[in-house]
Amino acid sequence: MTIPDSDRLSYRLMTLEDGDLLFELDQDPAVMEYINGGKVTSKEEINTVMLPRLASYLNPQKGWGLWQVTEKSTQQFLGWVLVRPYMFFSDEPQWHNLELGWRFKQISWGKGFATEAAKHIMNTLAKQPDISAFCAIAVHGNVGSIAVMKKLGMQYVKSYTHADPMGDWDVVYYQTSQQ
Repeated sequence: MTIPDSDRLSYRLMTLEDGDLLFELDQDPAVMEYINGGKVTSKEEINTVMLPRLASYLNPQKGWGLWQVTEKSTQQFLGWVLVRPYMFFSDEPQWHNLELGWRFKQISWGKGFATEAAKHIMNTLAKQPDISAFCAIAVHGNVGSIAVMKKLGMQYVKSYTHADPMGDWDVVYYQTSQQ
């Protein structure tokens, strides 16, 4: 699957060879604030945690993975949009409910790039007949990500503690209406 360019952005499904880009993005404590309290990611963590996790859900045919987002006018790497079935790392993944997530460089914040990218990817993937909903989670204080969720047409569903191999977080869960 490919994602065509949107107005300002281009997209490429990241591969296991993109560890340097993942590392670059995760070196800003402000970017990592709502991920792990602001701790930058080491190259070892990229290689032993991030890339193996990506390998487990990467599915180019279905569009699952991390979509690299590049600004077309500058060719600058801005960040990525995650796509995978919600609760993928649990015993009961929701194959028809795709979780979206995003991580962008601080230089791109406040310019609508995350919303443009996530909406464009969501609209492209929504054409698949087996997808019935999209969702996203964020820690309670992450007002930027919660604003993106709302702009994507997602509505608040619940707050809960999200259990994940990388740590448990108190999050809000937003979802689109069932299609």
